[in-house]
Amino acid sequence: MARYTGPRTKIARKFGEAIFGPDKVLTKKNYPPGQHGINKRRKVSEYGVQLREKQKAKYTYGVLERQFRNLFEKASRTKGVKGEVLLQLLEARLDNIVFRLGIAPTRAAARQLVLHRHIVVDGKVVNIPSYSVKPGQVVGVREKAKSLEVIADALAGFNHSKYPWLEWDESLKSGKLLHLPERDDIPENIKEQLIVELYSK
Repeated sequence: MARYTGPRTKIARKFGEAIFGPDKVLTKKNYPPGQHGINKRRKVSEYGVQLREKQKAKYTYGVLERQFRNLFEKASRTKGVKGEVLLQLLEARLDNIVFRLGIAPTRAAARQLVLHRHIVVDGKVVNIPSYSVKPGQVVGVREKAKSLEVIADALAGFNHSKYPWLEWDESLKSGKLLHLPERDDIPENIKEQLIVELYSK
């Protein structure tokens, strides 16, 4: 149940990207946090670059170290390119699917909807954000939650065609995972090969 609850803008500024969604402060202060952040120009080692990429992936998908390592080990046992499989496993998490379907504005909000039992998978309530959705499964909003303002606001004007691996049914307020996404279809700016190199040491 653990998750990062610290200051989000500070993390976004550390990576120079709005990894938690639109960030007004980041647009004004697009430099690292801290007293010397604006002037800091420190050379980063190869290990530092790899570690930074792993941290970015963890923060982006809202996963802590143990879960992340378990996913990497699972990716290592799965056929395919390790880094790409790792991203596919992260994309298949229930909280991420809820976010990608536009049911929630951010992954943190999606996680909350799942925990509060507002989300169903194949018609059954699932309240585990890390639940791995399989191709063919349908993720939707629980009947009594369809009128929630946060869901209605998130879905208003959302472009459901931007993720080709998902199929949205407006009348049922549900979406199907057609297949795991190809690397080119995943919009996150993550250099997964650096993560593979870090764990392979």
